[in-house]
Amino acid sequence: MRHEEFLEKIRFLTCAVLGFGVSNRPLVRFLMELGAKSITVHDKKSVEELGGEAEALASEGVGFVTGESYLDAIDADVIFRSPGIRADKGGIPEALARGAFLTSEMELFFAMTPARIIAVTGSDGKTTTTTLISKILAASLAKSGEGRVYVGGNIGEPLLPYVREMTAKDFAVVELSSFQLMTMKQSPWRAVITNLSPNHLDWHTDMEEYIEAKRNICSHSEITLLVTNAENDVTARLAAEQEGCVTLFSSKTDDKERLTEGDPKRHAIYEKDGKICFFDGKDEREILKTADIRLLGRHNVENYMAAIAVLEGLADAESIREIATSFGGVEHRLEFVRELDGVRYINSSIDSSPSRTAAALSALTEKPIVLCGGYDKHIPFEPLGVALCERAKAVVLTGATAPKIADAIANTGMDAPPVYLESDFGEAVYRCRALAASGDIVLLSPACASFDAFENFMARGKYFKKIVTEME
Repeated sequence: MRHEEFLEKIRFLTCAVLGFGVSNRPLVRFLMELGAKSITVHDKKSVEELGGEAEALASEGVGFVTGESYLDAIDADVIFRSPGIRADKGGIPEALARGAFLTSEMELFFAMTPARIIAVTGSDGKTTTTTLISKILAASLAKSGEGRVYVGGNIGEPLLPYVREMTAKDFAVVELSSFQLMTMKQSPWRAVITNLSPNHLDWHTDMEEYIEAKRNICSHSEITLLVTNAENDVTARLAAEQEGCVTLFSSKTDDKERLTEGDPKRHAIYEKDGKICFFDGKDEREILKTADIRLLGRHNVENYMAAIAVLEGLADAESIREIATSFGGVEHRLEFVRELDGVRYINSSIDSSPSRTAAALSALTEKPIVLCGGYDKHIPFEPLGVALCERAKAVVLTGATAPKIADAIANTGMDAPPVYLESDFGEAVYRCRALAASGDIVLLSPACASFDAFENFMARGKYFKKIVTEME
């Protein structure tokens, strides 16, 4: 079954919605409006635990299957999978063997929207790049007065409720995770892959499955442009496989001939003499001075390169510079919290992988006291050990991965900074304060997910900020 057939026959189809999270709540209402024959929500939590919205839907005829065995028996024509639920879990394989159609809220949005979709994925930098694209594009469209920008996926809000008001002049800028991409059968109009490094190996069976999920963003015929990282081995390989237009970005070389290899379908964007330059195979254009970028760090120069490249032909230089000089960043990403007794506290709770922490350390001009550790995603910490030895004044470790990170530091054979282990996150923050002197930086950059102690990285970052702002 294709989505077109699903929409034609929905009045005769039974639907199962797996998980009652942020994106699937409006999905249930949307399916009701479309006239689905029946809708059943499967979730581990009870209807009472799910709250008033679930209770209201139940009173309107939506079925609920709850409890530990909520995935065991799935009897539906169409199954909507939450991003966090693998397609090989519970009764999903059996339902598919009986002929059920597996999809998701995001896949349905892709099939229904008339707007042009610009999608961003990668291991690091997704949210900042998505935000930059949306802000630059909105500023450019405001000058013409035509078209709107909708932001969704992992950030913003679910877009499906807005699909009926969208037009072909509009743009949907979406951040997509490997979980969302795992079963995608349609590519966006344009796509960005920021970089790829080991991540989420607690969920994916191995690194190759993780890469294959990410590959889905550019594997289907709808894509007209892929923008990706020339300096990342995996993304460079994905770019080489593309038959269509590709733009490679690099913060390490301005050799446009090497980046494009003489292929007219390959463009390049890079830094040259303090400016971001774009090469279309014939002409080189200066786009933006890197000194105009308010965000800290080389990784954010790359994020701007990716955003500018995917907006080729859509964004004007004035709008790009306007955003570069005014945009101070997204919460939990190298976010300045406060200065107390001459010590600056920075919240980068989004740093849920070693590569993100390495980038955060590189963005700072001084060696910080780093608060690190968290949930174990079963990814290697050896590169993190090296980065901490090279760029940290001291390291305070907490969470499930603390012993692994301590071992990674010890096994580098390098001169290591002092390392402290704390079992409690709050105590770890206060340990950082005790170690810091006037002029120091305390950086929360966990290099790990938060799920061992917090609901998500946002809750972790807000708790860090609460502790710091209440210090006397």
